[in-house]
Amino acid sequence: MVFPHAHEGFLADLPTRRQTGGTRLGRHTLLLVAELLLFVLLGGATVFAERAAAAGLAAGSLISARPIPGAPDHAAAYRILYRSTGMHGEPISVSGMVIVPAGPAPAHGRPIVAWAHPTSGVADICAPSKARDFFRTVQGLRLMLERGYIVTATDYQGLGTPGVHPYLVGISEGRSVIDSVRAARQVPNADAGSTFAVWGHSQGGHAALFAGLLAGGYAPDLKLVGVAAAAPATDLRTLMNDDLGTSGGNNITAMTLWSWARVYHAPIASAVKPEAMPVVDTLAGECIERWFDVFRRLKPTRALGKGFMRADDLASLEPWRDLLAINSPGPLPRSIPVFLAQGTTDKVVRPDVTLAYANRLCRHGNKVVFDTLPNVGHLFAARDSARSAIGWIADRFAGKPAQTDCGSGRLSAPALN
Repeated sequence: MVFPHAHEGFLADLPTRRQTGGTRLGRHTLLLVAELLLFVLLGGATVFAERAAAAGLAAGSLISARPIPGAPDHAAAYRILYRSTGMHGEPISVSGMVIVPAGPAPAHGRPIVAWAHPTSGVADICAPSKARDFFRTVQGLRLMLERGYIVTATDYQGLGTPGVHPYLVGISEGRSVIDSVRAARQVPNADAGSTFAVWGHSQGGHAALFAGLLAGGYAPDLKLVGVAAAAPATDLRTLMNDDLGTSGGNNITAMTLWSWARVYHAPIASAVKPEAMPVVDTLAGECIERWFDVFRRLKPTRALGKGFMRADDLASLEPWRDLLAINSPGPLPRSIPVFLAQGTTDKVVRPDVTLAYANRLCRHGNKVVFDTLPNVGHLFAARDSARSAIGWIADRFAGKPAQTDCGSGRLSAPALN
């Protein structure tokens, strides 16, 4: 099956090795030429044509879609390539998945849930859409399909496509999420509507919140009804500082610094001691596809220790202070209700940090539901909150008034114990 601007074999032609070039992204034409040449050198003449077409397409345009077997409940799945917008406004291609439920669509079109995945790595080969057990990684997928929702799952910029992945860069993640929804609306026979919700975990929670911040201005053609996030990365300064020296914290900090040094051209030598750089590079080249991959990273992570940074507080150094601030999500527009889930034993995203963000949303005027997960750590926050999150999303699609825990005891620190 071939769709507009599509070629069935596009993903077979995509490069799987890491691209770590430091090309400055402000020059749109040079960027496009560089990416096109890269594809051609890797044997992708058909991809050259697709990328050339993408340069003239609007954000969210579907470039290519390839049917993929194995979706649950007789759903149809497609690995997609679509047009999005890079950090500096340049046209980029992003890959991902679209899963369409079986059965007839409602007259007004199917609602869409955009799944935003947790950290999978920062190398090209870490694109979740290429994982063998992809369908198991989308938390609550069966529940969403049973309710008749189309599910999109972006890989984010730079995962599965050329260039560096802007890890924990809010504007990049948010645009990738939103444009996956636009692309899904162009998949033939998907019968997608214009109403969507976002559901994400960890890095994906961060992406979901930024999608909520950007949607109104970036995609007025869509209607966002709510944002659900499990253990989201919110206060990046606290996340980096408090977790430093732990396995999860060292991984996050190493990948963030490695990525930001390339996408922002920030001087990593000002933050990382030279003897630690080989380990940082090693961690940047490995993926986290499944929960047990975390254990494979323990040895290099321990090698970093707590002293691999030049300062105990990354925010004491510029430009890192400003980068942490601009990539920490603020309150969403008041019209957007928010669902937050947090495990009480999470050692990566501290419960009190997510609680503080929830209270900040309340003060701003958002309606917030806070789902406390007793004795749940970071890895399983989305799995264990998926049923509640999707039930909450169903109410948003149904147009029910959003409930709120603001002003209740559920948003006080003792409620987490």
